[in-house]
Amino acid sequence: MAGFRALPSVDQVLLSDMGRTLIDRHGRTAVTGALRLRLDAARAAIRDGADGGVEAARLPHLLAADLAVAAQTRLRPMLNLTGTVLHTNLGRAILADAAIAAASAAMAAPLALEFDLDTGGRGQRDDHLRGLLRELTGAEDATIVNNNAAAVLIALNTFGQGRQAIVSRGELIEIGGAFRMPDIMARAGARLVEVGTTNRTHPRDYQDAITPDTGLILKVHTSNYRIEGFTAEVPAPQLARIAQDAGVVLLNDLGAGSLVDLAAYGLKREPTVAEAVAEGADLVTFSGDKLLGGPQAGFVVGRRDLIARINGNPMKRALRLDKIRISALEATLRLYRDPDRLAERLPVLRYLSRPQADIAVQATRLAPQVAALLPDFAVTATDCASQIGSGSLPTDTIPSAGLRLTGAGGDAPDRLAARLRGLPCPVVGHIRDGALILDLRTLDRDDDLLDALRA
Repeated sequence: MAGFRALPSVDQVLLSDMGRTLIDRHGRTAVTGALRLRLDAARAAIRDGADGGVEAARLPHLLAADLAVAAQTRLRPMLNLTGTVLHTNLGRAILADAAIAAASAAMAAPLALEFDLDTGGRGQRDDHLRGLLRELTGAEDATIVNNNAAAVLIALNTFGQGRQAIVSRGELIEIGGAFRMPDIMARAGARLVEVGTTNRTHPRDYQDAITPDTGLILKVHTSNYRIEGFTAEVPAPQLARIAQDAGVVLLNDLGAGSLVDLAAYGLKREPTVAEAVAEGADLVTFSGDKLLGGPQAGFVVGRRDLIARINGNPMKRALRLDKIRISALEATLRLYRDPDRLAERLPVLRYLSRPQADIAVQATRLAPQVAALLPDFAVTATDCASQIGSGSLPTDTIPSAGLRLTGAGGDAPDRLAARLRGLPCPVVGHIRDGALILDLRTLDRDDDLLDALRA
């Protein structure tokens, strides 16, 4: 049985054809480091009784595999078959082709980001989006930061620092990652004043709470939960009148912030940004990467004088967007100028409005092909239910269809889910009633799933 002498030296491997190929692909430093680790493991195996010749024969394959794994990013593309269209943990909205092209162009060349081509002087990066946002929302002005929490934060800090911010107890929500609205308000320097009760808040609650020290009233759209039954809230137009009479700012945080009426696409209505502006809110905040269908961003639209004060806040520079996201957002917003073709061009709306019948046909077509690639599991077409995600319409689902995968043993769904997550292009579904369900609502092409499974 061969011993340590059967193992090649580091130089022998690096100077071999395989070594040169790996160096070309991964670099000498990475190959040398991985090789030393593999040789140490081989020597340990030989000390435990392994054959040195066998270890030497395995070395090239193991080294290549180690380097391939190390070079593979954990941010690699994957298939979201969870049934949640806007999945926060999976990056939320898929961008439109126009936005992807715009972002790619921005990465490849200098842009007139803060340069006025007409005058040759310095420009403002928000100017690339301001006009579009005014057009689409009806607001006097707009400013942009890196997400909606930041939009709320800078607005609260600008108008509520060291002053009182009034909010209904029923709207003190917790968003993703255990971040709570009261905590954001505290970081903004505002003093929280809770009014009403969890389920009922009346106009007099706000009116009684207003003092000379009140900086603003905050209204939060509770998009990530619902309270039903004996409830009451003050409608936004009435709250706007209360704020106006008192001379304080009304900030309406819409969260997901749709620019279009979702009912036109067969979904339950959500308040639109234009409606919130028309109802009299001084400022409206909303997200870019949820129902709007763009990259991560936070918008503040509203009165021109108030937007100017926000832009003068030193926080603005810390929260601003880069050229890549601004370019992608501009391309996304331009799609809304053509509402007749919006659903076919904007992936979020295309997925949400996709008919269940079409998805069911796809599931029936794919079931036998997927079964052939997973012989240890039974695969059948099934009805299922999708949801929008990211806190939008949390109690409402959309009829969908997908694949139901079952196998032997109670842990079969978990075993299969782990295998699919480990693919070069991971496939993620959800487990329900002893089966792994792959909801096909967001699967554009059959081959995307089949190619992933073949790997």
